[in-house]
Amino acid sequence: VAGRIMLKRDSGKLIFATIRDRSGDLQLFISKAAVGDESFASIKKLDLGDWIGANGTVMTTRKGELSVKPERLELLAKAVRPLPDKWHGLNDTDTRFRQRYADLIVNEQARRTFEVRHEIISSFRRTLHEHGFTEVETPVLHVESGGAHARPFTTHHNTLDMQLYLRIALELHLKRLIVGGMERVYEIGRIFRNEGISTRHNPEFTMMELYQAFGDWNDVMEISETLITQAARDAIDTTVITIRGEEIDLAEPWPRIRMVDAVSERLGQQVHPSQPVEELRSLAEAHGIRWEERWGGGKLVEALFEALCEADIVRPTFITGHPTEISPLARADRADPWLTERFEIFVDSRELGNGYSELNDPVEQRRRFEDEQLAKEAGDVEAGTIDEDYLRALEYGMPPTGGLGIGMDRLVMLLADVGSIKEVILFPTLRHEVI
Repeated sequence: VAGRIMLKRDSGKLIFATIRDRSGDLQLFISKAAVGDESFASIKKLDLGDWIGANGTVMTTRKGELSVKPERLELLAKAVRPLPDKWHGLNDTDTRFRQRYADLIVNEQARRTFEVRHEIISSFRRTLHEHGFTEVETPVLHVESGGAHARPFTTHHNTLDMQLYLRIALELHLKRLIVGGMERVYEIGRIFRNEGISTRHNPEFTMMELYQAFGDWNDVMEISETLITQAARDAIDTTVITIRGEEIDLAEPWPRIRMVDAVSERLGQQVHPSQPVEELRSLAEAHGIRWEERWGGGKLVEALFEALCEADIVRPTFITGHPTEISPLARADRADPWLTERFEIFVDSRELGNGYSELNDPVEQRRRFEDEQLAKEAGDVEAGTIDEDYLRALEYGMPPTGGLGIGMDRLVMLLADVGSIKEVILFPTLRHEVI
């Protein structure tokens, strides 16, 4: 056996030591008579944190504890820095996140959180394989920054002498593959957004995006329920979680509520992006919501929803029918051109996912890209640009497609029951430390 010494108790001619590996803890019953005087003296000098290997026989102590009685021990690696205090552990969050290696040594909850993360991602892969999806890898460095409203990180390629962007979404390359005939594709990968840091936001995070040809938003809403419910079963052995003191079963059907209906009910009057902008601005001002001159009705409706409705969503809920203005890649609602066939998944006031029937008309897509370009020129740093290569791909024809993106870090937060995204990312982004 081998492991790190976590506890050591000297009792004359006996030493009791607890070693730990990834499978758990094991007691060593070290007898001076069994290992010899010289080895026993060396063992006495071992410190907590040292890695050792031992050969011996399995036994049970008088108290009935399964142990190994070594005949030979070997020091595998010396811990020259002491472990955090046995009783008080490692409680300072900044230290825990900076020194995740120390956190994992002494904090069982941290180890459990990342086991849950592993099981969730593994579950997603199994479920998607069962549904006929192919996992792919697409570029991290992009010529155009697109697929989401976000500020990108920029870099420079020396050989090609060109500016590149770290991807802010997986979407546009995956949809190129749909054009190419790969009818069900997905990717689980790192995304980079040069934005704020909070309990829910880290500049780099993990997304799963999938695209299904000959499907629409209803199909990907269904698969999103399947993915998340099965991940709960696989990672925490239950679909029942507790949010704000309320037990919620993820396996129950999730309600679908239109964004405009949620806002209208909250305000007690009909709200729609087709209304005069002045009316929507007045509503925003009446509720202390700051707006920008360039915002149209769709953006104002979204602002009203975020300010008045998001905090009240506890159970898993599909918020649907987002305004066209804020959904440049989504297909227009077949009954209402002001809205789109788009949804977001909310649980406990957190957005976990986003999906829609994909816009596959290259002419309409160009028009929406042009609107994005105008917004960027007007000062919207998160707006996209005109991606000519993506438009060229659409001109070859993309079948009707449903797309879905799920934030894996927020899903881990939900199922592992932790309150900060830093708890579910092994090495979160922090201010530079001078050591």
